[in-house]
Amino acid sequence: MYSETPLRRRALITVGWIFLGLLGLFDVFADGVPNGRWVSLLPMVSGPLACMALLSPARRPSVQVRAVLVAGGSLVLTTVIAMSAGPETVGTVGVLESVALLVLLSRTVWVVPRPRTAVAVSAALAVAVIAIPLRLLPGDIQYDGDSAIDGSVLMTLAVGLALAWGLRARMLEEQRARDIAAVRQRQRLELAHDLHDFVAHHVTGIIVQANAALTLRHTAPEQVGPLLENITRSGSEALDSMRRLVRVLREDDHAGPLPGEVWSELARLVSVFSADEADVQLHVAAAAREVRLAPEVETSVHRVVQEALTNVRRHAHGAAVAVRVDVDGARLRVEVHNTAPAARHAVPVGGRGGFGLVGLRERVEAVEGTLTAVPTDDGGWRVTADFPVLAAVAGSPA
Repeated sequence: MYSETPLRRRALITVGWIFLGLLGLFDVFADGVPNGRWVSLLPMVSGPLACMALLSPARRPSVQVRAVLVAGGSLVLTTVIAMSAGPETVGTVGVLESVALLVLLSRTVWVVPRPRTAVAVSAALAVAVIAIPLRLLPGDIQYDGDSAIDGSVLMTLAVGLALAWGLRARMLEEQRARDIAAVRQRQRLELAHDLHDFVAHHVTGIIVQANAALTLRHTAPEQVGPLLENITRSGSEALDSMRRLVRVLREDDHAGPLPGEVWSELARLVSVFSADEADVQLHVAAAAREVRLAPEVETSVHRVVQEALTNVRRHAHGAAVAVRVDVDGARLRVEVHNTAPAARHAVPVGGRGGFGLVGLRERVEAVEGTLTAVPTDDGGWRVTADFPVLAAVAGSPA
């Protein structure tokens, strides 16, 4: 249940800045500087500007707008340098600018949503990159024409690699979006199965109470009123369940706890998990046992604990686990915390490449709950969910 640490992310960003800085120094000390002409200084300005457009954290202007501006500026600069260079002065290529354009090309292919826009902007960037070696052409085209042509060939290969990398990232992102949609659909199907069971449970209770009211209307009419109130309450709860889950379809292979058995099911889950010699503790506060929960909330509580324990088994073997259930105000709070594992493993479900938490959050939000999953200071992980509780029935212990 672990993701990339902020320290590792900062280290990668630092290495990237150092690499770009070295490319900038290469441009400064390249052989174009001693020529003493202003055209040799232009790539030293265009390179940092291209990096600013690439690395700017702002969302505006968008990636495609920045890419078009950079591509247009690079083509204009190439034209100016090629036309201004004399027979004895060769323009400077600008390695930093070239790398920035290639990275921006991959990013454009990856993140620009509309395919036609992505193709048009990518084509402009590709032309700009391939044209950069033409800056080596002096006034006399026979002077260094071979270097310019060879450079354009190399740039064409680099453009092909950048396009392939961007397309790969785009395909992976689209596949991930499809996987997330499939997980959400599967959760909706499971909720639909629960809906069938919940409605059957409520309707059965309503029928039983209605028959009792019919029996008692002559012998004990004073008891009919409370029965009718309970019938009204049960009908309202059934309608609430259907409103939350009305858009889902039924799946036949789902099994969850029966209404009223959520605490015994949690104990069973923890017992099975402890059988693997894991250090796990379960604490259900007395206040939590006394509250009334909608049946779909009970199954969601069960699923949160089940998913969290499954993630611990997969990604934090050997960690100590604590499961706590308590009442916080008018909400039921469920928390599963694990310490750091004995050895680091893969990234968490719901993180890169996993979708467990995605589907779990979909399920919790469907019953008007909230779900958070965050790393802890001790190197572990904490999954927290809170759910609504029902009002107490008159005459009940709650």
